[in-house]
Formats: sequence, structure tokens, C-alpha cells
Amino acid sequence: MKKTFRNLVGVSIIGLVALTGCGNEGSAPKEEEATETAGGSQEVITIGATQIVEHPSLDQAYEGFKAAITENGFENAEFDLQIAQGDMNNSQTIAQNFAGDKVDLIFANSTPSAQSALNATKEIPILFTSVTDPVGAQLVEAMEKPGDNITGTSDTFPDATTNTVKFIDEQTEAKTVGLIYNSGEQNAEVQVENVEKAMEGTDLKPVKVSVSTSAEVKQAAESLIGRVDVLFVVKDNTVVSALESVVAVANDHDIPLFVGETDSVERGGFAAYGVDYYKLGYQTGEMAVQILKGEKTAADIPVVYPDQELKLVINKKAAEEQGVELMPEWDEIADYIE
Repeated sequence: MKKTFRNLVGVSIIGLVALTGCGNEGSAPKEEEATETAGGSQEVITIGATQIVEHPSLDQAYEGFKAAITENGFENAEFDLQIAQGDMNNSQTIAQNFAGDKVDLIFANSTPSAQSALNATKEIPILFTSVTDPVGAQLVEAMEKPGDNITGTSDTFPDATTNTVKFIDEQTEAKTVGLIYNSGEQNAEVQVENVEKAMEGTDLKPVKVSVSTSAEVKQAAESLIGRVDVLFVVKDNTVVSALESVVAVANDHDIPLFVGETDSVERGGFAAYGVDYYKLGYQTGEMAVQILKGEKTAADIPVVYPDQELKLVINKKAAEEQGVELMPEWDEIADYIE
């Protein structure tokens, strides 16, 4: 049955990691000698990049971060990217290894990665991104008061969750919203709480299913068939890494799938209010450049939100697969993916 929407107001790497060994990109012993660059003589720097899982948003953030570093005076920087495959023990080991290797800077891409890095070192500068709630995750005392060696960017737009819930409430006939999330991830817990808060005063009711690994995601999605009118996958690393299994359930059963970021729209989600993660990573990299050049310390740089506009992205093919009728008036307020 088609779900009809009305009166929308718009706003808009790779490697196996185990405790005994980790994949890396371009890792090499740290060199002390100077290397000639376009700007003259410059010491080689080594950046350890830690990422909890592989998925397009995190991958794009990493690429943006690298670009900002190499385009702003450190074209000879060496990056050692290691993926924890969703395992916190791996994440902690990666961070401890970076600390032991005395890398010049750590790029922590996700909340769990940042927490592990901060546990591993109080001296090496840490720049994080893709973090939902830096204060709640106890990474910093306050957004304007980062730690002595840690700062970064949050991927949270305060209005994103509110807008999505408003979309579901006012533009659909839905009454129940299925939420699949990893209750072991602090960032996911916060987002689900925010969704529930945004539902207050509406007729919407959340139906929550928790998972602990990506292997459980498909079964969790299937458990919601017949129990919910729409699905909403927030920016949860565990679930997003297995998003295709949720998309398959949504497509097979005509359940509109709302997601927390635009990269997940490209992978088959119906719609999201989100930001460009490449730009977010680049923004974080520009902060790191100030530290690497000795202009500032991490303590001097406040944690910030994305420096870009929130946008609505709709996947036309996913809409058809999930039984959603697109409205002509959306043409002026949404970016479409065919």
C-alpha cells in the first residue's frame, strides 16, 4: 500500500584487524630526517587513524581528513589507517599501539575510536570526528573546553532528528517507528533517546530492538515486520555497517526506511537529513593542521558542529521499492538520488 506524504516543510581502508595484527594503509617507521616538499624542508609526520568499522560515511570522513592534511602543508604525511571491525578490544589495542609508536597525531573516526584513543594517551594530540555527543561520551568537559590533547568535530546537527521525526509524524500515516541500534554504543543510545524526546507530543510510538553485532541486524529488522509502520536507523556504526540487510527487509515488506546520514540514502535508505562526511572530515583536518604547525594546541580549539547546511536527500528508487509516493512539491526542497 502506498504511503502518501503531505505539506513537507524542508530544511535541509581496508584491512582485517585482530589482536595479533591489523591492516594498515601506508604504514612505515617514523622518520626523523627532513624531507623536501613543495614548501621546502619539512619533517615527515606520522598520523595514526583509528576507525571502529568500515562504512561509507566514516570512510568519506577519513578521505576528507587526509585531503585537508596533505593540501595544507603536509603532503608527505604518512597515514596508518586501522579498522577495529566493530570490536572494542581491537579498538583499544590499535590506540595503544599508536601510543607506543609515538605517532605525531591520532585521528579517531567514531565515538568508540575516540574513547579508546583518549584512554591510551594523554600526550599525543587526538582529533576526532563522527562523534554524536562528545560531552556525553566523556571525551571533553564541554564543547568550548576540550581536553589537553583532544578536540574535534561532532557529526550531530541538532535539528536533524527533530526534522526526521516531524517528517514521519506530519507527512506519513505512520504510528509506530522501528529503531534498531546497538545499546552498547554510547552514541547510539543518545540518538535513540533524542528520537524518543522528539516524539513527545506526537502520536508516534517507538519500537526498539537492540543488537550487539552487525550479524544480528538482519534478524532484528525481520523481528519488526508487522509491528512497525516505518524504520529509522540512526547513526549507529554497528547497524549502518550492515545496512543492506535492513534495506532488503524494508524493500520486501514496503516499509519506508529513514536513515541518519545521506550516505545511507545512497545505499538504499529512503530519506535522511544529513551532512557531507567528506566535508566534515576536511573540517577536522584543518583543525589538525593548526596543531601540526604549532599554531595551537588541542586545548585551544573548541569542539564544533558541522560547518555546512543540513540537507534533505531522497532516494527515488528506494521510495519505489518501499512503497512511498513522491510528492511534486518536494522538488524544490530535496536533493534526489535516482
